[in-house]
Amino acid sequence: MISFAWPWLGLIWLLGPLVWWVRPAQQRHYSMLKLPVLAEAQQAQLHHTGSAWRTWLALLAWTLLVVGLARPQWLGEAVQIRSEAREMVLAVDLSGSMEIADMQLNGKEVNRLTMVKHVVSDFIARRQGDKLGLILFADTAYVQTPITYDLNSVATMLEEAELRLIGERTAIGDAVGLAVKRFRDNDDVQRILILLTDGQNTAGSISPSKAQQLAAAYGVKVYSIGVGAEEVVVDSFFGKRTVNPSRDLDEAMLRGLAEATGGEYFRARSTEELEAIYSKLDAYEPVAGDEQLRRPQTELFYWPVSVAFVVLSGLFVGPLLRQLGRQPA
Repeated sequence: MISFAWPWLGLIWLLGPLVWWVRPAQQRHYSMLKLPVLAEAQQAQLHHTGSAWRTWLALLAWTLLVVGLARPQWLGEAVQIRSEAREMVLAVDLSGSMEIADMQLNGKEVNRLTMVKHVVSDFIARRQGDKLGLILFADTAYVQTPITYDLNSVATMLEEAELRLIGERTAIGDAVGLAVKRFRDNDDVQRILILLTDGQNTAGSISPSKAQQLAAAYGVKVYSIGVGAEEVVVDSFFGKRTVNPSRDLDEAMLRGLAEATGGEYFRARSTEELEAIYSKLDAYEPVAGDEQLRRPQTELFYWPVSVAFVVLSGLFVGPLLRQLGRQPA
């Protein structure tokens, strides 16, 4: 819809007809300009049978100028804006160990990444109003989705993530450092990093201790989640035996990273535990405050102003050119 930022300026329009009719009749057909050639052209207009439509064109030009002065704007569809800003980044481990199938999902045995995708996608859908980003890491870390309100894109990029896409090892420090780098450009938001991994830092150029210092310095709260079962029964040459597939998980490092930044460390040994963790995160970091409706605005004033100048050019330049054409060489 069209609206006007300064509608009260529309009252200025009345000055045009008022000034026109209070002037002497003879002067209504003359400009204030005293150029001799233009005066002759305007004198010719006085006796021209088309002087009436020129009056209407002048009125049209004046009306368009007043409309432009009132600042017409196009108001788009209402958009929901939250009163409190929050930016949240999900950092997901894609190292080779995430392929271990020690999780249950709907009664089926699945690997760790499949379970993480299922639970995290549901979490993303519940964060309407927050800005989310996605970082994937293995041998190194990279931004898969910049921080955005487009949660569908974040969920799609997570679903399309593949194991061993960027190596076999685990660069936890690089993932945290990259998240801090993405956050530090904006000082007016809450900064939340949710880190999911099943191992220890074995790659990358940033150590976990250095990443912890960076996160604390820039006010990034880290919630770290250790993924993987602790007991799995496997068949061997000597019969069934119980193994710990999460023996490489560095819980001390993950706990220290979370506590140093004001966050918390969680242990997800199953799908149910991970779902419970994300329910806790919803409670710890509720979706930002009350919704406010905002309409995007597009300025339109240049359209009526441009048309007004075209009309005025036709009124004055046309007769002037015709008169100049009649001048003897």
